[in-house]
Amino acid sequence: MSSTIAKPWRLIPFLKATGAEQMAVDSWLLDQHVKGLQPSSLRFYAWREPTLSLGYHQHNIPDHWHSLQWQGQSVEIVRRPTGGRAVLHQGDLTYALVTSGLKGSRRDVYQRLCQFLIEGWQRLDVELTFGAVGRGYIHNPSCFGTATAADLVMADGYKLIGSAQAYRNGCVLQHGSIRLQPDSDLFKAAFGEPMPPPKLPTALQTVGNFERIIQTLTQAASDCFDVKFEEQPLASLSKVNL
Repeated sequence: MSSTIAKPWRLIPFLKATGAEQMAVDSWLLDQHVKGLQPSSLRFYAWREPTLSLGYHQHNIPDHWHSLQWQGQSVEIVRRPTGGRAVLHQGDLTYALVTSGLKGSRRDVYQRLCQFLIEGWQRLDVELTFGAVGRGYIHNPSCFGTATAADLVMADGYKLIGSAQAYRNGCVLQHGSIRLQPDSDLFKAAFGEPMPPPKLPTALQTVGNFERIIQTLTQAASDCFDVKFEEQPLASLSKVNL
């Protein structure tokens, strides 16, 4: 990584909140970094209720998405500050990082920032590589319906991680969904085809038990980016949402 991000990064503890709150936090972290008020940061989080997050430029969505339900809960719909297609958040873990000073194309930046995910999952005995689908992905409403060069797939072709970016004044927000135990029927109700869970080592298959994954990926990020983390929780969600 560039020496411009050699200062300690902020590590924000795991947070479970609504989709609207999570997107507000990611947007706020990017805005604060642009203003020079926050260092580079990394966080992991989960979604309190099943949620569809739409890409920033994704506007034509199926009508039935507004009536989706899962176990008696309505599926929330929120818009991300990043691009890409819709992501169904249920049984997943999300990461978000904000940084700056990176050179090269968007593809170059994706590959540099995704390296900690590749190395971290390798330490968890899961081999990941980048997807290879071209621009045809824009015709698929589901992010997980295709795997582009911004996404990470397992050896059997399963797309484990889908990522998206937003740029502002030389700063980048990259966040992504790590699919662990998706509900296949809910995915089929949303996108018309089922989404089976990935074939992960048994120790990583428990929904909500993210501690080992988070610790491993955090250490991989420290090693890959050659940075130290300083853990600092958010003061309050209400302050972020203002």
